[in-house]
Amino acid sequence: MDPHLLRTFVAVLGHRSFSAAASALGYTQSAVSQHIAALEADLGTRLVERRPVAPTAAGARLMEHTPALLLRLDAARADIARLHRAPTDRLVLACSPAALSAPVARALAGLRTASRVEVEVRVLGREAVIEAVLTARADLGLVDGVAAPSDPLPLPDLGPTVTLAAAEEPLAVLFPDGHPLAGREAVRLTDLAQAHWIDAPDTAVPLERLRAVCGAVSGAGGFLPRIRHLGTDVHGLAALAAAGHGLAALPRTLAATLPGVTAVPVRAPRLVHRTELLHPADPTAPARHLAGLITGHDGDS
Repeated sequence: MDPHLLRTFVAVLGHRSFSAAASALGYTQSAVSQHIAALEADLGTRLVERRPVAPTAAGARLMEHTPALLLRLDAARADIARLHRAPTDRLVLACSPAALSAPVARALAGLRTASRVEVEVRVLGREAVIEAVLTARADLGLVDGVAAPSDPLPLPDLGPTVTLAAAEEPLAVLFPDGHPLAGREAVRLTDLAQAHWIDAPDTAVPLERLRAVCGAVSGAGGFLPRIRHLGTDVHGLAALAAAGHGLAALPRTLAATLPGVTAVPVRAPRLVHRTELLHPADPTAPARHLAGLITGHDGDS
């Protein structure tokens, strides 16, 4: 499958329009139509319904594969380009919101004290952090999630990317101050499965992840959202929780700093909030130094 055709396919379905996809890609509408026809001929099946524009069953299945395929191609191109890069005194760190912790901030201060490095910090969603590292738009990435103690996060195939444990801490649920459960010493997630939750996939623990870990031990479903929060604003998420829009799960240290909410630790299932550091197989010198400061390995990764 030609990656150019796949990119056109993604654009057509993303915009739900051949003309809008053509405008976004800088092609003519005729060229876009030819790309889709060529991809359909290659795979031997119709992929896109034309009126209205929508994926067929085969097109929907292809869309499940396409983003990962295109990302790996972009990652391979970036990985080869790194072999010919010049030394740099600039560092870009991409972090998911809950991964940008006080220890990380102190590590950045240590890096700047030790060397004259220009630092840029980008707070992104988890998938965007991974993509930024794989495609060389960031030198290091920090992503967070939940896992059993000492288990790695369930990350996608990252190719020749190094993953290092950065931190583990207790997981907590945000309750509005004064909530009947806010005075508990600890809670069980399975007891909260039928509560209202805030769907904040880039900021809190994703609800699909809570369903997965709780279903593994009890068969529980639930964790249904009352409201959806998109973006990386942790304080905005806390304001929604404080106003009673739903619960959210965050690392306990971060949750305890947020106004209007009470952070109650999770007792069961036995989970931790885990942060992992990602970098390419051959990081820049500043990236290697910062990775060592964050993980406690004195710059050796």
